[in-house]
Amino acid sequence: MGIGRTLRSYIFWTYDRGSVPYDIMVSLILLFLFISPHLIDYKDKPVATIALHASEVLVKEAGTAPNGSSRFLYEMRADQVASMADSLTQSMDTDSGRRAAILHTIEPIAGEVTLERYEPVQDTHGKTVAYHAWVLR
Repeated sequence: MGIGRTLRSYIFWTYDRGSVPYDIMVSLILLFLFISPHLIDYKDKPVATIALHASEVLVKEAGTAPNGSSRFLYEMRADQVASMADSLTQSMDTDSGRRAAILHTIEPIAGEVTLERYEPVQDTHGKTVAYHAWVLR
């Protein structure tokens, strides 16, 4: 009878605040909250932050280059880069066409920059939805 009453008290949380059983339950809950993410794979991943509108470009500081110039990460939507390539009559099928379109998308915002590298950002279906471009200023 004693074990059943104790379990019922824990389940229905009948202990007063500050009592030893109360502190034990709170400690167990906190242990679960802080330790379970390391032991259980919840398959939780952050959502990629891409610009919501075609005219938006996200800019993040990306450190300093070895030569002392500032490095920035620009993120722009793929349709924005494609429309810039169309206006430049560049092909998005070639590396030089993508580089030119990315530079022409960034330069009105940042001024004259050097494109260090770029990477396509793909959605879960493998479609390119944005580009990350690392530039030096």
